[in-house]
Amino acid sequence: MRTTTRPALLAVGAVATLALSLTACNDGSGTQDSAVGTSASSATPSGATSAPAAHSASAPAAGSASAPSGGKTSTSGGGSKPSGTGGGGVIAACTTKNTSVTFLQSSGHASDAQAAAATLKITNSSGAPCTIVGPTTVVANDDQGKASPVSGDNSNDGSAAVDVPAGATVVADVLYNDVNGEGTTSARYTCPVQASHVKVALPKDAGTTVNVMKANGSPGGVFSVCGTDFKVGAFAAR
Repeated sequence: MRTTTRPALLAVGAVATLALSLTACNDGSGTQDSAVGTSASSATPSGATSAPAAHSASAPAAGSASAPSGGKTSTSGGGSKPSGTGGGGVIAACTTKNTSVTFLQSSGHASDAQAAAATLKITNSSGAPCTIVGPTTVVANDDQGKASPVSGDNSNDGSAAVDVPAGATVVADVLYNDVNGEGTTSARYTCPVQASHVKVALPKDAGTTVNVMKANGSPGGVFSVCGTDFKVGAFAAR
């Protein structure tokens, strides 16, 4: 009887142990399966989340950086054109089309010490700067046509480039003799050329004819020249 009872008890114990083990794995709580599922589930979303995040961060950043950069370049290119004044930064030449000319007779007569000094004014009447490069010429014709025309320029005394801003004026002295040393006392200030108008030609320009104004700017001036020529000085702002 002892020999039969011991194996039976061992068999029952083994069956009970196996049942407990199966019950622990399949007790309905799903502790172990849930843990594994949770681990797998959390790994998958984490990977999915990180991939789009990296994509969305890098792609828009590159796009947003390149677009503004292109916009800035375009704006800068467009903004440079108005600042340019004649294509490639070259200033346009002053001509009769973009300037106005004023010629004032001398306020006093010539003397042994100094010449009479008329005033030539060039005003930039355009909205952009212009430049005077080369000699400017002035020609005076006698109103009665009794004497040959006389002329002068500034080729020797100031024909270097002079920039004239929009609306600005540059001035040059016109030195001449208006005293007739060969005539009578009454004709002392009567010269062969009595010009009520003069022709002024800027460099490489056809020129324009303007009336001679009195020294104070009022009409009725006369450019009275004794001699065969006169001198035009350099232009300067005054």
